[in-house]
Amino acid sequence: MSDKFYCMVMRMSIDCNGCYRKIRRILLKIHELDSHLIEKEEGRVSVCGEFVPQDLAIKVRKAVNRRVEILDVKEVDHRAGAAGMAAITAAAAAN
Repeated sequence: MSDKFYCMVMRMSIDCNGCYRKIRRILLKIHELDSHLIEKEEGRVSVCGEFVPQDLAIKVRKAVNRRVEILDVKEVDHRAGAAGMAAITAAAAAN
């Protein structure tokens, strides 16, 4: 487990409600995550917590059996977790 707090945006293929539920179920089982946001239409998943970004992407890829592309990773202050996630999501939407 990492001692740094990260917010990361990943791109994944979210084709149907079943895919959405599968991704959500996997993210809820990962204890290192503090929060997550799944944007089904854009195919983006934003997560915040104390984790190693590459390790989390590999863990999610293996669990859902789909390609995962890391779009953005930011190290944020612990106290600005929710605000940091909002800023990261807005920045990824601009790309």
